[in-house]
Amino acid sequence: MTLRITDSITIEDWELTEQFVRASGPGGQNVNKVSTAVELRFEAARSPNLPGPVKTRLRRLAGRKWTSDGALVIFVQDTRSQARNRELARERLAEMIRAALVAPKRRVKTRVSANQKRKRVEAKKKRGEVKALRKGPEV
Repeated sequence: MTLRITDSITIEDWELTEQFVRASGPGGQNVNKVSTAVELRFEAARSPNLPGPVKTRLRRLAGRKWTSDGALVIFVQDTRSQARNRELARERLAEMIRAALVAPKRRVKTRVSANQKRKRVEAKKKRGEVKALRKGPEV
């Protein structure tokens, strides 16, 4: 079952590894018996479907979820259902990749106009004069 991100990008099964572990939190006696939490591992660095710049942005977005061997690990234990946790993990992965697809806008350097600089200096001088007038005459 491949994971479809966009029309041009799909994640193949061999790139994803799922491991089910016991979850903490609510669930009563069930929480001690059933492994409902899912750890989804996506081999992002080795993925042929992601372009280089997208991998770089994805690595920055992932933060601590990115491992040293280039995998993205998503851990979900939100619900008591293993199937629902699995869906949530796949959705979160897809959202993270979609966010990495958007290239940030380049920042255009702007300059402060000479008039603005002049106004700032005049305001500072005026403020200084006001403060100087507060002082009493020196004896």
